Amino acid sequence: MLIELRNINFSYKDSGEKALEDVSLTLTSGNCYTIEGPNGCGKSTLFRIMMGLEKPESGIYRVDGEEITPQKLKKESLRQNFYRRMGFLFQNCEIQLFTQTVEDEIAFGLEQLRLPESEIHARVERYLERFQLQNLRNRAPFHLSGGEKKRLALAAVLAMEPEAILMDEPISGLDEEGQRWVSEFLLEMKAEGRLMVIATHNRALAQSVADVRITMQHGRAQLIEKPQ
Repeated sequence: MLIELRNINFSYKDSGEKALEDVSLTLTSGNCYTIEGPNGCGKSTLFRIMMGLEKPESGIYRVDGEEITPQKLKKESLRQNFYRRMGFLFQNCEIQLFTQTVEDEIAFGLEQLRLPESEIHARVERYLERFQLQNLRNRAPFHLSGGEKKRLALAAVLAMEPEAILMDEPISGLDEEGQRWVSEFLLEMKAEGRLMVIATHNRALAQSVADVRITMQHGRAQLIEKPQ
């Protein structure tokens, strides 16, 4: 997969304040990228553009040569293909959880892909086991702990087997054990060769998982470096 952002500019409508200024990035399969910077640096806005939720004022966002905008994603075939290939984990993962049980949560996205029932069942079982959720399969998602919710959200996203996954502060709000579990899992995904983009304040996480670190400040991608 090839993700391209070319000369992206974006300003907040209410204030006119510049959120992104001339951001250009090329992201390729098999690499893990971290996007680092203080609050208000533009990370969240960049993620919303990459999720297809916002259109830049100027510049272009492409996935494998196809321009992606909210308007274009209204076309069902493009939308289904885009969200099949791109997975997203929000900082507040609770907004991604809305079914009655843990196993239903994992099955939901697969049903939207219109996979055969046998394939849905097989993936649900596989990802319940991989994320150590078997004993919680009939539990309501909102009754889970913070770490369990994060594991469930990741399981539901990865069960769809996306080629790329964007994660916003994946270890934020977790206790030490939860942070360690997610960090180890990110290393597993990196070994699988997925394209990963991780927004984080956590320098230790960035140093441990990133192939390329992107530092943002005042809406500009100021530095791209290989970790030392």
